[in-house]
Amino acid sequence: MNNADRLRVFDRDTVKYIAIFFMFWGHLFAWLTLMREPGISDPYPVMPLWQNILSHASLICPPVMFLMIADGYKYTRDRKKYALRLLIFACITQPFDWLVFVPVYGWWNTNVIFTLLFGLLAIMAWESSLKKWQRILLVILCTGATLLIASTWELFGVMFIFFLHLYRDMPKKRLAAFLIILALWKGMEFFWLILGGTFDGSAIFNGTLDVVFVLIGYLLPTVFSNGKKGKHPVFAKWFFYVFYPLHYLVIWVVYISTTRFISIPG
Repeated sequence: MNNADRLRVFDRDTVKYIAIFFMFWGHLFAWLTLMREPGISDPYPVMPLWQNILSHASLICPPVMFLMIADGYKYTRDRKKYALRLLIFACITQPFDWLVFVPVYGWWNTNVIFTLLFGLLAIMAWESSLKKWQRILLVILCTGATLLIASTWELFGVMFIFFLHLYRDMPKKRLAAFLIILALWKGMEFFWLILGGTFDGSAIFNGTLDVVFVLIGYLLPTVFSNGKKGKHPVFAKWFFYVFYPLHYLVIWVVYISTTRFISIPG
């Protein structure tokens, strides 16, 4: 066993459990802060440092899920059923997503499962028998659709998924593509902050945390996973689908419960 193999200590399901653990706690603190502080769009300046870091740690999860979609295309038995399942759970999740999004950003937002769906559809379009220009057009349309519906990780989520699939058997090119898209994502955010006159040391600190945890999310399944299924793959498969909408419900319940408790006189 070489040194690289010694690092592969987690099966695929364990990697996802780790990712959603950090996602839950990160989302909990970030969304509670946003919902309790009307008028702010960035929770980090008003959060304690430890909550700030933990909230950023939720970014471990998206790269894991992007990789699972990219790799899942190859392993799934029925890609159409896979896409349909994502669509169904995206729609199921949306009302729960609105519980936390609406008080902060309004109605025009959709959840990340829609982004995962369009990422899968982009791969399916690219691997179809259509002419090359038609396949490119469909990939662009799938990417643009996430902008239209304002799904989480809009634009960049589909790009990550598509290129992680395209270079699936070329680790160096896959990593390079991931880093380029990561740089574009963070670079665009910094550009808008500079235009708005809010680019400062805090933005650099928080941006650095973003990059660090997104890279951890990439390394977790590519370096530390052995690629094997967990001991209970059927349970794990449905747990991940159910947990995502449920975690938003939990955040909303915690918000409502604590807000009522805090507001009781005396």
